[in-house]
Parts: sequence; structure tokens; C-alpha cells
Amino acid sequence: MTKRDLVISVAERLGYTQNEVSAVLQVALDAICESLAAGERLEIRNFGVFEMKIRGARIGRNPRTGAEVPIAQKRVVVFKPGKALKALVERQPPEQKSVPPSDQAGMAPAR
Repeated sequence: MTKRDLVISVAERLGYTQNEVSAVLQVALDAICESLAAGERLEIRNFGVFEMKIRGARIGRNPRTGAEVPIAQKRVVVFKPGKALKALVERQPPEQKSVPPSDQAGMAPAR
């Protein structure tokens, strides 16, 4: 689902125009981003928690040369789903997308 898909879905459910929903959604996303950039924790009940954490500096390895490369400390955003979201996701099996036989690369035709 893209941001546009979300806007369309909410607009249809609530009877607002897509422009109104898009504006509200953008303001909400901007507020979330500003909060996380400031290092604040954002909790949305029954959905989950967004937090900014610091990933420590470490030594990595260049896969081509095998040489050690220093990797600097950085800030990352993490998301921990809430109980209600976990329960909903566990209850619903993921949709299986079938690939039509003509789209299967490298597959020999059935005989």
C-alpha cells in the first residue's frame, strides 16, 4: 500500500475529499518525523511505538577486498508493533501472489 492508496481508502471510508485527507495525513506524518528527529518516543495505542535509537560504531568488512572498514555510530528509527496490531497480523495469513506460467523466467514449458 502506498501513501496514495491510504489517502484513497480513508477518503472513501470517511466521505472526505482526497485533497483534505492528503493534507491531514501529510501534517500527521510531518509531526511524527519531527518528533522522531527530536529523539522523542511516539506511542500510538493498539498500533505500536516508534523510537529513535543509536546504533553503535563498529568495524565492518569490505566484501570485495576483505579489508576492515570503520562504520560510524548513527541514529535509526525502530518500530515495535502493539498487541492489537500483532494479533491482527498473526490472525490473517499473508496473500500468496501466484506467478503466471509465462512470467516464470528460466522455466521450461510443461510437457
